[in-house]
Amino acid sequence: MSNPVEGRTEKHKVTAARVLVAGAIGLLLYFAHVAFVPIALACLFALVLSGPVEMLHGLHVPRSASAVLIMLVLLGMVAGISDMLYEPAQHWFAEAPHTVKIIERKIRPVAQFMNRIDALRNSAGNIGAAARPQIQSPVSPPEETAPFMLLDATRGALLSTVTLVILTLFLLAGGPPMLARMTSALVNDLASAHVMSVIEHVRREVGRFYVTTSLINVGLALATGCLMMLCGMPNPFLWGTIAGLLNFIPYAGPTTTLILLSLVAVVSFDGLAHVVYVAGSFLGLTVIEGQVIQPLLVGRRLQLNPMLVFLALWFGGLFWGIAGIILAMPALVALKVVAKRSAGGKPLADFLSPG
Repeated sequence: MSNPVEGRTEKHKVTAARVLVAGAIGLLLYFAHVAFVPIALACLFALVLSGPVEMLHGLHVPRSASAVLIMLVLLGMVAGISDMLYEPAQHWFAEAPHTVKIIERKIRPVAQFMNRIDALRNSAGNIGAAARPQIQSPVSPPEETAPFMLLDATRGALLSTVTLVILTLFLLAGGPPMLARMTSALVNDLASAHVMSVIEHVRREVGRFYVTTSLINVGLALATGCLMMLCGMPNPFLWGTIAGLLNFIPYAGPTTTLILLSLVAVVSFDGLAHVVYVAGSFLGLTVIEGQVIQPLLVGRRLQLNPMLVFLALWFGGLFWGIAGIILAMPALVALKVVAKRSAGGKPLADFLSPG
């Protein structure tokens, strides 16, 4: 007969071991993000783009040729959007000093009020500060020059981009046969078939999710551009494109767009009513998109708990920066699909669902 005390001790040991393993994995992902970020992004792009590649392969086009063709089309679209946004973005960057002065002039009353509050707080905090000994700060080491930092950042970004493109091409060209060989080498045939089935469902659901989300965001970009044109905003389709791109990031993306549009409206118009009109119009558009169109087209099967989405974005940004924010949503979607297709995964699926 088993001893209950020994059973609880073993359970605690297993729990402690899992916590230690999870902590070690977290530290590894944090400190080795330069190596893992391109791999994770390549897996995401391969999941999203595998649908078109497999469709072309069904038309007797080799997977390698399909992968190269899809990547060329994708890179061409990115280059086209960048070229379209370059001139208006350059104009706004050139006007940045003048824009900052206009913003400072228009928010000067609020800034003066906040300065008075800061002065009162500093005067209260400086009581008795004269009696404290002044400690000389240590000499700071010389900072790196700006050109060296720029060169180092450019080299790292270029290396990561090349790695991302090459890995994505390998994953797309290999396709399901490569995954089957890899899984069969690690587990038995029965488990391999189950793993392949789960991977296929993840590929389909994540691909469908991103295709639907991309179409929604294209519609949001066009609607925002037209709405900003009606509001008299300068470069309306620049802000529409930014709204569509940032909308891939839940909560933070639309909020950032709202702040940008409000600042541009403050610079462009004199009356406060016009600024409120611009911000309110975009806010109403995002509410319709988020509360009506998104649930209608995406459906409840892939809806996630908003608190978990926020936490995933937070920790993703903390660990991997912008790449972590991009990967947060597909990671949660894939985890929910895996939970729904796994034995005993219903509690996790329910935990990830909005309720």
